[in-house]
Amino acid sequence: MKKFDSGIYKQQGSYKSFQPNFINRSWTIDNMELLKLLSQADRQIGRLDMYSEYIPNIDIFISMHVLKEATQSSKIEGTNTNMEEAILDKKDISSEKRDDWQEVQNYISALHKSVEDLNNLPFSTRLITKAHKILLQGARGKHKLPGEFRKSQNWIGGASIDDATFVPPVHNSISELMSDLEKFVHDEEYYFPDLLKIALVHYQFETIHPFLDGNGRVGRLMITLYLVEKGILKKPILYLSDFFERNRELYYNNLTLVRTQNNIEQWFKFFLVGIIETAKNSIETFDKILKLQKETENKIQKLGSRANNATLIVNYLFQRPIMNAKKAKEITGLSMPSVYTLLDELEKIKILVEITGGKRSKLYSFRQYIGLFK
Repeated sequence: MKKFDSGIYKQQGSYKSFQPNFINRSWTIDNMELLKLLSQADRQIGRLDMYSEYIPNIDIFISMHVLKEATQSSKIEGTNTNMEEAILDKKDISSEKRDDWQEVQNYISALHKSVEDLNNLPFSTRLITKAHKILLQGARGKHKLPGEFRKSQNWIGGASIDDATFVPPVHNSISELMSDLEKFVHDEEYYFPDLLKIALVHYQFETIHPFLDGNGRVGRLMITLYLVEKGILKKPILYLSDFFERNRELYYNNLTLVRTQNNIEQWFKFFLVGIIETAKNSIETFDKILKLQKETENKIQKLGSRANNATLIVNYLFQRPIMNAKKAKEITGLSMPSVYTLLDELEKIKILVEITGGKRSKLYSFRQYIGLFK
């Protein structure tokens, strides 16, 4: 690790671009503090994976984890859509917020489709470009080569390339750099612990910055996809965007330290702390979900003859915790007067909260559940 050489800065006329070295090679870890963190991270992610096996209907709850990841990952890029807004249909979003809303929806679609694609496609450049295409479809970056590597120079920070914070490698080296990254992911000749491998892959991808737009979101998406593809997680239930968002300055500083001082160990430590903290928080959230589920069941039993239809509504709310009367009618098959009576009852027992304040087009929120993810 002490001999790690991240790459070199190359003069390109009025600016310098960074040319990273290949990462597919043998590695030696000799930092005991790093090994200790790696052991803790392996243990916590193993606990989370095992824990998920014992939660009935876990796929119901994963949708909210994905929603949180989508809003936090997009927030890092400056998109301002909160979780409640992300749950709403497009028609319920004000026109000035629809671009932000669309980017979050695209992230959710890209994650779901990519996890599905892992059934017949390995973690690869093809998987990454497919995800990128979905991510930019119909959004602000739709004209920035969705699903294709850039064919021109990009930069990070600054009003122009001349005062940029960071200038990634020249575009004609992207193919060989991404090919090296893919080989590293699947190379079994040189052993490297999986959690450190994906930490290095994430750093290298963000350094290559192969797309004109959406690099940060794709880079964070790749972490979960890698963990699922390698069988470290059976379900996509661990997302680091919230950790990166809360420690945004440290996140960028640690990436920069690798490029400027070859300090890969500090980046690895930061990444592993993120795994440990996020896995612990995810287990705690699942515990709270199960507790809320039990409390909600107990409340519903007091509704007598309406309990069965109330259960149908609550089961839906655990997947999508905002609804209107039309959706409740669709779920239960009740008449509209009966639906409104049932929704009123669910409000009285503090399962639902009406969030529009109007007499028409009312929306009801399972706010207590949404709060578990904030």
